[in-house]
Amino acid sequence: MKASRFLKKHSIEIGHRVRVKVHGNEFVGYVLPSHDFLELKLDNGYNAGFNPALIEKIEVLSKGRKPIKPKVAKLEQNHSLPLVTIVHTGGTIASRVDYTTGGVSPSFEASDLINSVPELLSIAQIKSFLFSNIFSEDMRFEHYSKLARALKHELEGNAKGIIVTHGTDTMHYAASALSFIFENLPKPIVFVGAQRSSDRPSSDAALNLINAARFIANTDFAGVAICMHANINDNKCHILPGTKVRKLHSSRRDAFKAVNAKPIAEVSAQGINYLSNYPKRVSGKLKIYDKFEEKVAILKARPNMLAEEIEFFEKEKYKGLIIEGTGLGHLGITAGGNRENFKALKSLIDSGCVVCITTQCIFGTVNPNVYTTGRKLKNLGVIFLGDMLSETAFIKLSWLLGNLGREKAIELMPQNLRGELNAKRTLEFL
Repeated sequence: MKASRFLKKHSIEIGHRVRVKVHGNEFVGYVLPSHDFLELKLDNGYNAGFNPALIEKIEVLSKGRKPIKPKVAKLEQNHSLPLVTIVHTGGTIASRVDYTTGGVSPSFEASDLINSVPELLSIAQIKSFLFSNIFSEDMRFEHYSKLARALKHELEGNAKGIIVTHGTDTMHYAASALSFIFENLPKPIVFVGAQRSSDRPSSDAALNLINAARFIANTDFAGVAICMHANINDNKCHILPGTKVRKLHSSRRDAFKAVNAKPIAEVSAQGINYLSNYPKRVSGKLKIYDKFEEKVAILKARPNMLAEEIEFFEKEKYKGLIIEGTGLGHLGITAGGNRENFKALKSLIDSGCVVCITTQCIFGTVNPNVYTTGRKLKNLGVIFLGDMLSETAFIKLSWLLGNLGREKAIELMPQNLRGELNAKRTLEFL
């Protein structure tokens, strides 16, 4: 049952304060606008989503008043400044909650956004629109494809660049997906999220948005990146490469870090400090390759793995598999019951599945030539992916299979296409 029908059935409206019981646990909060799941703004400031089918009981504590969109002054934009388009995909970065009424006011219009973050007026002209309103964990390949087509229209227009607001949990997957989808990207696409929602005093939303706009307005960077806090203080942000970034903390404002890479730049009120080489606009027509193979998965290597786990992917006719190997890229295949894993893996590869391996370590690279296990995996046909991140490898393999097919995927997976793979091993990033 969709959240909208669930709310209607129980005569509950947006802004009502409710208590829900799920798996014997109770949660209290204000009802937020949502689609598939019932979303609540909890008293601790965080949002929580609940599958209506799992809700055992829901009770209205107070009805509040319907949210009233605050009146905002009409603000004149400076047309001599560069144009920045802000595209919203969901999350709470541009929403406000009135805790007196329980009302929620999404701010997706440019006028609302500017009134919330007036500093933007001195940086750029702002155009803003809503693409979707979805939890980032509910994002699927189809959403990346649709988003890319919407952004293509903006990329071919007058905007200097695009900011995409996105939920933080899977933002690095989305940044990786857009990195591969676009070829000959002429402008910057910068993803921005908020670890703490914009209605909280400690929110990181405004600074992330401001510094993303600063960067786009003053850079010749042409690629996909993420802009998030550089530290726990509210003073600067890092611009992070779209295929070399990972969320490393569940709640800190500086949760996003470049892995096996340097940030592209540091941005603050003092300006832009470039920290590494970065892609610039190149000649050539903007191209879009937005297909993804659905039957691709990630499998995490660990002690006591069973052959049945690997056999599942052959049984279900998966086209690609990323193994998060231990250490230098290993999987138990040589001793005892692990020999069955070797047989299952050989059968999977023989069936036509493209199998690649990364490391589950945060930093470093895989290497098939150090230990016997690595050499056996390589000889079996497992593709070693250097220092490529598992999330990026998953997106890349799905993308290659979707657009170019199996043989090209085998050829191009170990090659650097969008900055996802360093040619040389280094200890510099530890």
